[in-house]
This record gives sequence, C-alpha cells and structure tokens, in this order.
Amino acid sequence: MPFSSEELQGFTAFAGELADAARHETLPRFRSGASIVNKLEEKPGDDFDPVTDADREGERAIRALIEKTYPDHGVLGEEFGERKGAGPWRWVLDPVDGTRAFMCGGATWTTLIALEYEGAHVLGLIDQPFTDERWIAFDGVTRYARGGKSETVRTSGLTDISKARISTTDPLATGYFTENEAAAYLRVAAASRVARYSMDAYAYGLLAIGELDIVLETSLQRHDYAALVPVIEGAGGAVSNWRGEKVGADDRGEILAAATPELHGRALGLLAG
Repeated sequence: MPFSSEELQGFTAFAGELADAARHETLPRFRSGASIVNKLEEKPGDDFDPVTDADREGERAIRALIEKTYPDHGVLGEEFGERKGAGPWRWVLDPVDGTRAFMCGGATWTTLIALEYEGAHVLGLIDQPFTDERWIAFDGVTRYARGGKSETVRTSGLTDISKARISTTDPLATGYFTENEAAAYLRVAAASRVARYSMDAYAYGLLAIGELDIVLETSLQRHDYAALVPVIEGAGGAVSNWRGEKVGADDRGEILAAATPELHGRALGLLAG
C-alpha cells in the first residue's frame, strides 16, 4: 500500500468535513428558490442542462477547504473543471448530483466526493443532506450514517434477477440513452421484478444498503461515478461498464452496478442481447 492506514483515516475524516461544508451551502438553498441557469442556452440545438447556485457555491466551499488543507492535491469538479496537483492525489467532486431533482424539490440529489491515488479509487462518499444520510467507503468497507448512528452495510445479496429491484435515472432514448441503449436497458428491466426511476446517485446508496439490486446508467462523467464505485464495492456489490470492463473504459459513460457478481453477470448477458 503506497499510503498508511493512518493517512487513509485522516482523508476519510476530511471527506466528511468536505461534505459538511457542502451541506452548509446546498441545504439552505433546497426548496428555497435557488437560482437556475441553463448551461446549454448559448449552444443552438441543445436542450437543457441546469446548474444552480447550490452547485456552484457547494463546489467553491469544498475546493477552498482542499486548497487550504491539502494544497498539493489535485481537484476535478463538475462546475469548475480540473486543477492539477503536485502529487498522486486527486479529489473528484459533484456538489449536487441530480440538479433536476434539486430544482423540483425531490430529495434524491446528493453530494459526491471521491479521492483517487494515481487514478485509482481510494474512497467514495455519497451525502444526502435533507434526509441526513451519508455513505462513505474506504479500505474495502462501506458505512452508512443517519441521525447520528453509523453502521457497516451490505447489499441485498440477491442473485435471482426475477426478484430484482432495478433503477435508472431516465429509461427513454430521449433522455440519456441512445435507442439501442434504451432497448438494452428494457431487456434487463423486463427480467426484473420492479423498476424505479429518477433517483440519480441516490440509487447507488440504496443499492449499498440492500434497498435496490441493480442500477444501470450511461452518459456519466468521472465526477458522476468516481464516488460510486468504492461505495458499491465496499458493500459487496459488483460494478463495471455494460461490457464488464472497468467503469470509464468506454466513451459512453456506462455503469452497471449490482448487488452480487452473479446478478451482475446476468444483467451483463441481457445487455449484450
């Protein structure tokens, strides 16, 4: 291991401080008329990619703490891009994953924080301030905290896809999927017991505590998935792209997360047709 367990513990505690700083900016703006801007309004032919002042101020707060505490660390964030570091460490940030949910008053948006060492996942954090839920994964273990209580969590352990609870943000080809991707998703959904939509990264937290069994998405960028991979793996789940490769290996931003390797393999087969 290129770093000590003491260092990892310190980074984990610091990730919690970052999430708290983001909460200070995002939570007061939730259901309070946050300012909404369309990032694509100057690009003819494009539709709607919203950003709010909660997204931007949340990321500013996180970045300020990182630059003060670990000035040599790199930072990659959705709103303000990348600042190269002087060493192997990089924080990957999405202050409000699920901006559409945020602007509609839905409590499924989250703050995502990840730490990488030479591009490898070291820790991941999913935070939902309104429901006071937090998932944090490090050293191969995922913990879930709510209401001042924290516990180690595991996925459902499900292997039978006919009993699976599946989720994606938008199942339509008019959303994030191409027509072929939408058809592939529907094959998995048809084999499953129940499907639920529009939960963004919150769905991965539910998978980690055994409340969902499969999450399928495309069109993700690194800030969207960097925190999710360690959370799912630390809870005993399996995660890859739609071809069984490492997440990020394709150019479509694919992710397939499942409660067990067996369930993951069954879903991969259905995706392939």
